[in-house]
Amino acid sequence: MEHIHSATSLSEVHQSVETNGKSRWKKIFAFFGPAYLVSVGYMDPGNWATDLAGGSQYGYKLLWVLLMSNLMALLLQSLSARLGIVRGRDLAQANRETYPPVVNFILYILAEIAIAATDLAEVLGMAIGIQLLTGLPLIWGVSLTVLDTFLLLILQRYGIRKMEGFIISLVAIVGTSFLVELILVKPEMGEVVKGFVPTIPDNTALYIAIGIIGATVMPHNLYLHSALVQTRKIKRDDAGIRQAIKMNFLDSTIALNLAFLVNAAILILAAAVFFKSGRTDVAEIQDAHKLLDQLLGSKLAPILFAVALIAAGQSSTVTGTLAGQIVMEGYLRLRINPWLRRLITRLLAIIPALLVILIAGDDEVGALLVFSQVLLSLQLGFAIIPLIHFVSDRKTMGNFAISLPTKIISWAVTILLVYLNMRMVFTEAIGYMSGTGNIFVDGLIIAGCAGFVVMLLITILYPLRRRYREDAAAGIHTTQVSLGEMEKPTYHRIAMALDFTAKDREIITNAIAHGNEHTQYILIHIVESASAKYFGKDSDDLETRRDQAQLDTYLALLKSRDINAKGVLGFRRRPREIARIVHEENADFLVLGGHGHRGFKDWLYGETTNQVRHRVKIPVLVVQ
Repeated sequence: MEHIHSATSLSEVHQSVETNGKSRWKKIFAFFGPAYLVSVGYMDPGNWATDLAGGSQYGYKLLWVLLMSNLMALLLQSLSARLGIVRGRDLAQANRETYPPVVNFILYILAEIAIAATDLAEVLGMAIGIQLLTGLPLIWGVSLTVLDTFLLLILQRYGIRKMEGFIISLVAIVGTSFLVELILVKPEMGEVVKGFVPTIPDNTALYIAIGIIGATVMPHNLYLHSALVQTRKIKRDDAGIRQAIKMNFLDSTIALNLAFLVNAAILILAAAVFFKSGRTDVAEIQDAHKLLDQLLGSKLAPILFAVALIAAGQSSTVTGTLAGQIVMEGYLRLRINPWLRRLITRLLAIIPALLVILIAGDDEVGALLVFSQVLLSLQLGFAIIPLIHFVSDRKTMGNFAISLPTKIISWAVTILLVYLNMRMVFTEAIGYMSGTGNIFVDGLIIAGCAGFVVMLLITILYPLRRRYREDAAAGIHTTQVSLGEMEKPTYHRIAMALDFTAKDREIITNAIAHGNEHTQYILIHIVESASAKYFGKDSDDLETRRDQAQLDTYLALLKSRDINAKGVLGFRRRPREIARIVHEENADFLVLGGHGHRGFKDWLYGETTNQVRHRVKIPVLVVQ
């Protein structure tokens, strides 16, 4: 765990995708990716229940609600991308620079709750999918989902483009599964088209419509998108920024429309199979899976349904972890190992799921899914309201601040979403209070609702006061800084870690450049043969002898140039040995190569550079 001082979001992949100097089509594809990671949040298992309920009870009549929700999502995600592109800040960082510490900490806690609630929906969705596909008990399915911690760890090793490719593959599986299902059910296209005409048949339909709209925009997606767009390296002039905004809007339009088609496919499937057969009571995912086989007479449809559910849950869980990393680094400037971050998030989701299944049984899983959506609804306003404040501010956005019409539409969408979500939350709270009869619990719920309203007002009003902190633009750096005399440091003993490759020349050259005629250089090489790992310094195998000979050759070459140098061989674990030798030789500067193991070994052993950096207390120069 470490405190970070960098102002970049997702620093490991920041500006890692080059968009300049490419042909027209390569440039377009270079920008495509971030919105696909975001889009999985709009087709996760948490959305399936409302789509199934709407289709089974009202046929195609609520399709227009899905379309309207998608347009709202497209607007808000494009604003999130604009913030990241123009200001180079994700939403969490922008909040930290604007709101006071206490408010920020509360916003951070709310964001973490939202991410845990999102992950809870993914855990339950994947567990249900595994159960439907294999017959494995739900409790085992929930337990197995902890293993995807390692999947994310492997993906992160291969860079953002590989991760985007993996997510797009899962989205393609979901989309293809439902396309095949739609071909099997053969919906009447004339009735499907009529579903896009706005109509609300009764109060129950209104409630379902509220559920669809309320579950559409995921709070963590706004944090995620504002960070992911920064993985693209763009020209920081007006033309470059304008082009990036345009390309990301195109990316968002395609990705979110694909998500809309998946949600529409679920609703159309429910309408064509359940509504037409009079089964208007279907709202649970398990019921839908069971009836598909009975009503269609096809074994393929329920299998595809379960596969799509697993793919949707798995893709959403990867993006949820990235959002968690963004939130923690942005609000707290704290970074922990990705696998630990993933494990903590997953356990926060698994533990309540396991407790509900153990205590109340599988039948209460549906209620737990609803509860996760209520938790998400609580956080939504605290993500949207600051976002609109930030992209409207000409002081920080300059010419790229949103126009007045866009601002009016954005606030109208925000008011609608916050109202619908508050209504859902308060309805759930009143319904729970009427059934408990416990004054203490009722008092806690009332206090929680009051605190929710107060925080909402602070979130709305505080940015309007324009009391930004003096150090907002510079992050943790203050404006009152004295750099002193800035004398050039003198290094007396410079160590360099060599691995006897072509990289050694650069390492030696850089090391000598930081020394002077009085500096002594310590050449370090770690023998990694099987014998060396077992016998250590007592090893006398061929590789050890050859490594010693190579080290002696380097020393002779340096001596011929009047450079004072000595060589030290180390054995067994590379990072630990380098750090030990540096300490024993009293080195005051270390130079090493920026490459380590590759592929699986890199994942298994970890990078040498990173481990050494944490073990030594002297300046380290990494030669890439």
